[in-house]
Amino acid sequence: MARTRRRILVVDDEPRMIHFIRLNLEHDGFEVYEALSGSLALEKLRDKMPDLILLDIMMPDLDGFETLRMIRDLSSVPVIMLTAKGEEEDKIRGLELGADDYITKPFSPRELVSRVRAVLRRTELPGPAQHDLIQVDDRLKIDFDRREIWVDRQLVKLRPTEYKLLYHLVQNAGWVVPHEQLLAKVWGYEYRDETHYLRLYINYLRQKLELDPSNPQYILTERGVGYRFVDYRRAHASEKA
Repeated sequence: MARTRRRILVVDDEPRMIHFIRLNLEHDGFEVYEALSGSLALEKLRDKMPDLILLDIMMPDLDGFETLRMIRDLSSVPVIMLTAKGEEEDKIRGLELGADDYITKPFSPRELVSRVRAVLRRTELPGPAQHDLIQVDDRLKIDFDRREIWVDRQLVKLRPTEYKLLYHLVQNAGWVVPHEQLLAKVWGYEYRDETHYLRLYINYLRQKLELDPSNPQYILTERGVGYRFVDYRRAHASEKA
């Protein structure tokens, strides 16, 4: 059966901007839906079940941040924020609220399509490298085959980017993975200098996995170099010795 086209919901109160985005995404084979307000976006989210949402920040009824909060109550669909502002605060705020990326207006058709494809790639979770349950310690269990993470016997839900980041850290357990390598593997080669993404998602993982996120025992920082997942294999070997 042929794969259906990926569905993109564009949320912007400027019809000309929606038209520009629609033309370029449809040219690249995407199926595009549109909403002129945050409230309409929530309706389209339920009806159309898009694969990705492009969400403008500056809108009259619900702004992009409030709309994003409401989207996250309903769905983990990837969201790219569209903003006319270049301030770092807006970008960080959007990411902290659950956005997956942002594009600053004006942007080129090439940048638009590249960002959309990069975020969609991150939703395609890596296949398991092994079928064994990883027992990190008494608290943390990881089953990449089932895509399940257990902390204190509770199933923890990870967003696709969080899962993919954890996957690459665990597969290199005991080794320092440089910032650039993690960014390229998880976000894409074009994101290798965007270290704020990495810091933010490492913090997300620590909040979900660590007993004390301020004093992490699983995901360790190698300052100025990268991150290292604890070498649980060596710890188990020591216990058996």
